[in-house]
Amino acid sequence: MTEPLLQIDAVSKRFSRRPGLLTRGLDRLTGTDSAVTVHALTDVSLDVPRGEVMGIVGESGCGKSTLGRIVSGIYAPTDGEVKLDGKPVAQGPDGNVQKLTTRVQMIHQDPFASLNPRMKVGETIAEGPRLHGLMTGEEARQRVRQLLRQVGLEGAYANRLPHQFSGGQRQRIAIARALAMEPELLVLDEAVASLDVSIQAQVLNLFMDLRRELDLTALFISHDLSVVRHVCDRVAIMYLGRVVELATAEELYARPMHPYTEALFASVPTLGTGRAAFKPIKGEIPSPIDPPPGCAFHPRCPFAGPRCRAEVPRLKPSPQGRSVACHLHDGGTGSEETPREVAA
Repeated sequence: MTEPLLQIDAVSKRFSRRPGLLTRGLDRLTGTDSAVTVHALTDVSLDVPRGEVMGIVGESGCGKSTLGRIVSGIYAPTDGEVKLDGKPVAQGPDGNVQKLTTRVQMIHQDPFASLNPRMKVGETIAEGPRLHGLMTGEEARQRVRQLLRQVGLEGAYANRLPHQFSGGQRQRIAIARALAMEPELLVLDEAVASLDVSIQAQVLNLFMDLRRELDLTALFISHDLSVVRHVCDRVAIMYLGRVVELATAEELYARPMHPYTEALFASVPTLGTGRAAFKPIKGEIPSPIDPPPGCAFHPRCPFAGPRCRAEVPRLKPSPQGRSVACHLHDGGTGSEETPREVAA
């Protein structure tokens, strides 16, 4: 087998916040510790081969955007490593991160916030390639117009400012800016979430066309299960900083295996001729500051037992051909008891 383009190897990310001077003084007097550590990611491992679009799905706060920023080189992992073609993407401690490659580019959720409002669109698209010596002068101007046409905009738009465009047009500009760096891997972080549904379809179709044309590999982060099903080859389901299930999109949507994946799919309203009960996931997602012991989903799982509350399940291949981190599918059962109702 050839080496995957992207390797995420046992990556964890913790954010620590030190209290202020006054709070530290009170801590000394009272013998307490007000320092806070957020466990954003814990032991995440994924491989993405060339040409694949990997979907990352989960509730808000599950760590999917943090994972995208680590893959993009914006954050350095606390533990583990992210490699592109066997070479690290970023290095350095928090606050002094050095990105080591331009071959990974990120497209953010809010295109208006990610574009400099004082720079013309053409300058924004050409800034990265010029800085890294990929193009200069007239070559850059021609390339900018070519990229704008490639994403469905007029080349003359290069002289306009971001506020003169609609949301969908701004996201096309953000895509053109990423493509200007000639990336091998794109990270799309909720790239269509802020757009109207009709505009979402246009941008997604553009992405699919560019994927085929440029043979792109992508990490597609989204909370929209219908979009992920349409766009992605494989899907990783995340919960509280961990990957709990990994499968092809076809297999996952046909028969989810992890209780959280089942609950996630059941909570999505669907259109149909018959009546269907809306089933939200019961309970609240635990705090990443103080995650529960054992399986992180056990406080909300109707099948949780003593083993689930004590032992962290590992992501293992199941007999059905996908990877699941659940004691129900690792050769044993989560509980010897009758499945219980989860308290709301």
